[in-house]
Amino acid sequence: MIKVYVAGAYSADNVLDVLNNMRRGIKLATEVFKEGLAPFCPWLDYHYVFNFEEEYRPSVDMFYNMSIEWLKVSDAVLVVDHPNSAKSFGTKKELECAKKLHIPIFYHLKDLKDWATEQKELSKLKEEIRN
Repeated sequence: MIKVYVAGAYSADNVLDVLNNMRRGIKLATEVFKEGLAPFCPWLDYHYVFNFEEEYRPSVDMFYNMSIEWLKVSDAVLVVDHPNSAKSFGTKKELECAKKLHIPIFYHLKDLKDWATEQKELSKLKEEIRN
């Protein structure tokens, strides 16, 4: 499966904006999954926080670092199409990392789908040539 890192704003100045960022990100990751691709969805990190003991407080940097490790092994990045994404400090770092690693970045699901189809066709062709 093609691994897709879904990027976009998470943090915000208030709880409602954080929740809306999460909703947009999880919804897009779900659409990626429906297309038969394997999304990494950073907005699901909240599950970890719910399961930490009270005395253990993870830092935001721990979450950034974990996400970047997943980005490094991704085949593509899909950015949530929303103005918050362009302003997000974390998203900027993610896109910078993807560019350094020559990981393709997409801003629309359709473009990602077209690219993924091409990649699958190329893989089939290579397999046929090997055989």
